[in-house]
Amino acid sequence: MSVLLATLALLLAAIFAVCCVLLASFIGSLLYMVVLHHRLKEAGLRREETLLATPLPPDAELPHVVVQIPSFNEGAVVRRGAESAADLDWPRDKLHIQLLDDSTDETAEMVRAVASELRAKGFDVVALQRTDRSGYKGGALHEAMQKTPYDYFAIFDVDYIPPPDFLRVCMRPFFAEPKTAFVQARFDFLNPHENALTEMQMVTLDAHLGIEQATRCWAGHPLPFNGTCGIWQRAAIEAGGGWKGDTVTEDLDLTYRGWVKGWRALFLTSVGVPGELPADTKTWLRQQQRWQDGFRHVSWRMFPEILKSRTITPAAKGAALLHLCMSLNQPVLLVGVAAGLLAALLAPSLIPLLLTLFIITFAWVLFCATTFLRAGHNFIRGGEIPPGEFAIVLLRFVGGQAATVIRSLGVHVKKLFSKPKPVVFDRTPKRGT
Repeated sequence: MSVLLATLALLLAAIFAVCCVLLASFIGSLLYMVVLHHRLKEAGLRREETLLATPLPPDAELPHVVVQIPSFNEGAVVRRGAESAADLDWPRDKLHIQLLDDSTDETAEMVRAVASELRAKGFDVVALQRTDRSGYKGGALHEAMQKTPYDYFAIFDVDYIPPPDFLRVCMRPFFAEPKTAFVQARFDFLNPHENALTEMQMVTLDAHLGIEQATRCWAGHPLPFNGTCGIWQRAAIEAGGGWKGDTVTEDLDLTYRGWVKGWRALFLTSVGVPGELPADTKTWLRQQQRWQDGFRHVSWRMFPEILKSRTITPAAKGAALLHLCMSLNQPVLLVGVAAGLLAALLAPSLIPLLLTLFIITFAWVLFCATTFLRAGHNFIRGGEIPPGEFAIVLLRFVGGQAATVIRSLGVHVKKLFSKPKPVVFDRTPKRGT
């Protein structure tokens, strides 16, 4: 082997090693969150209980609340979403429902029909239907907010069904802590046991919500809005610059823009709102790709804002940057795999070293993921998941992550050989499960 090829092989091996260290660090942050969760859980749950015990004022003094339900070609599921909003326990003269429909199929007529029916029953329901989808969901939320003077906005994706007491429960923290930007309820699921894919999503989202979101709230770290099942305060939306439609993760974007301006949020572990999980792999992969792309976009946008802020403590900056760095998982993994394979091809003598690094990194990732998933599911569901069932979920999780990386690679390769395209919001289809 020439000196040049040997040097190149060593350089590629070094890149592979750096990528292994970065991935180990990223996934290790989840293990840190588990440890922090156990340390803060007692005080965090006690604070949540105290906030939810805050008395509401008499009905005559309650604020107006606008329920916003974005939809796009959702079919008959829009009726269920609209009717669940109308069932919310809140003074009728102070409950306002906006159906934000950008549909291009027969859903548009369904939305107009259900809005008309609910108005006939005495509810304040409007169908806001745009002639174009500028800004997608973020654009729809922005335009709808301009059409009402009220200060509180409860946002639900069309497939989520809030319990009737949702507003009575989730509005309480605003009276205890008026500077709360938003109150985020926990996702629950309508079809968690439909198949192995939905089982895996249930466990994964339980970990995200029960460990990541709850712990961020308790620790005072940035708490990302999950896009649905939450109530925003107008002042916080405006302080963050309003909803924007130039990213497909408008929820994360607004969260961080408001956070750097000093607004903080609350996550409620005890309030669950059931919604629909994607039940086929193709739909789920598209959803994951959209989330990954949006996460990276917001991360690059917010890195400079966080670093230059003079009001955020160094510890809070570190927590925010660590969270946003998770968006680099896929690129780092892709670079690491490519570098490792090329190094092995150029210098077979390096294979034992490369393989050792891979095994150590994979074992660490598997340990952290297992601990994280079990801790979150057990916290939310209140019991140990059977080992055999968890093994299937873990295999599905590892396979799913590999599939998202492969799909991401295909997407990026395709982009190299095609003209740049504008950001497109690729919605997750709803079946009305």
